[in-house]
Amino acid sequence: MRKFIVLLGPPGAGKGTQAKMLAEKLALAHISSGDIFRENLKAQTELGKLAQIYIDRGDLVPDDVTIAMIEARLQKPDCSKGAVLDGFPRTPAQADALKEMLKKLEGEVVSVPFINVPAEVLVERLSGRWSCRAQGHVFHSVNNPPKTEGICDFDGSELYQRDDDKPETVKRRIHVYGEQTAPLLDYYTKAGLLVEIDGTREIDQVAFDLLKAIERN
Repeated sequence: MRKFIVLLGPPGAGKGTQAKMLAEKLALAHISSGDIFRENLKAQTELGKLAQIYIDRGDLVPDDVTIAMIEARLQKPDCSKGAVLDGFPRTPAQADALKEMLKKLEGEVVSVPFINVPAEVLVERLSGRWSCRAQGHVFHSVNNPPKTEGICDFDGSELYQRDDDKPETVKRRIHVYGEQTAPLLDYYTKAGLLVEIDGTREIDQVAFDLLKAIERN
């Protein structure tokens, strides 16, 4: 039986970092829905072209297109033992589709860790990020400040804040995530698979807690 872990967490919770570390420790594939989208768009696959139509219109890519991309990815050899899923599913409908596709692949979701971080901490983490204009080096006003305010340590270029890192945008992203994900958290709680992880701790401690939670399941 292939084992699949669905890793959930709001923007800024460190989900992507933890998903990669977890996949390495468990010798499973790391499947990021964002990476799959970028790969399909770049390669101009039939699904990528279809997704591009919706993206160009400013619409959300429909579930059936997203699900088809994920299903194609899960059939690759590196998923023979299972995978850590990062960014999919996002809705109960997608969770149902995942359950059905895993039946065909003789797999199942064995654990759904949710990295929980309070909104105020997320805002501080995300809105403190600054990038340099020359090469995109990233700094943080609290955790990794530049030696000279507003100047990149490495190339001396100006630091600026991306639109999606501005406090008002960050708050909106977190609010939207909460609204969209609440039904999914309920879905996996009822299935007895959800386990909450304190995402305010150090990266290594969160990773340790994740492994412990998965081993319990």
